[in-house]
Amino acid sequence: MTGGTGKTGGALVELLRGNGVPVRVASRTRSADDPDAVRFDWADPATHPAALRGMDRVFLVPPVESVDPLPLVAPFLAEAQRLGVRRVVLLGSAIVFPDAPSALELAARVRAQPGWVVLRASGFMQNFLPPHPLGERIRWHGEIRTAAGDGRVGWIDARDIAAAASALLTDPRADPGDRRDHLLTGPKALSYQDAAAIITSRTGRPVRVARIGIGEQAANYRAAGIPAEFADSLAAVEADIRTGGADQISTAVLDLTGRPPRAFADFVQEHTARWSRAERGPERLT
Repeated sequence: MTGGTGKTGGALVELLRGNGVPVRVASRTRSADDPDAVRFDWADPATHPAALRGMDRVFLVPPVESVDPLPLVAPFLAEAQRLGVRRVVLLGSAIVFPDAPSALELAARVRAQPGWVVLRASGFMQNFLPPHPLGERIRWHGEIRTAAGDGRVGWIDARDIAAAASALLTDPRADPGDRRDHLLTGPKALSYQDAAAIITSRTGRPVRVARIGIGEQAANYRAAGIPAEFADSLAAVEADIRTGGADQISTAVLDLTGRPPRAFADFVQEHTARWSRAERGPERLT
């Protein structure tokens, strides 16, 4: 499993191991507490065989904060094919990043292989929590800055993505057959104004929405430490959200797992303490 220490990967590792499924976590920094972990670096193809050897199912999280993942992932996919990996579950995005054609080509290459599947996940609910820049601004300033206008997103809990991935990796009944692409969303599409109102209602702390331009949002992301090229692309996504490009809802989580995805209000209720300012941290956002 690549990305086993991230939002979705970490939840998937916990879920699989909780069900007695052995997992090999491949990451750049091998955890000393995990005897099954292996060192893995996208930029070093020599680390790929050790991550894949003996594996017949792989959860694949492409390099984060990259607008051009294919050159790094292509050698890994080739090695997976060579070793006969029968299922790859790729975590893709339901939101198309501007000027990032290789992400679409990567998804197409995965779909082209029998038994390999793409999960196109909508925006993560976890983005509203610290340490994500969006969550940090809510925590310290009670504000959401967005260039998305009234556009809506089918926000999804990363744990629901993990549950869908787990089903595809372990449950024969979830075999997609000819279905090699699944759109994953929460139960309802929400605007940032909707999200702010829910957070305000559930926490008792007012959260306002400030409408800004794409350029200002890109500058905010860069100030938060996100690489410039990815920050520009991430900000430009909000133009697509503004025009309805992310206003999608699917039943895939229910179809794959047998239970509906979590509602945003329930997610907020569960994490109210995460927006507390009791412990002061760095304020990099402007």
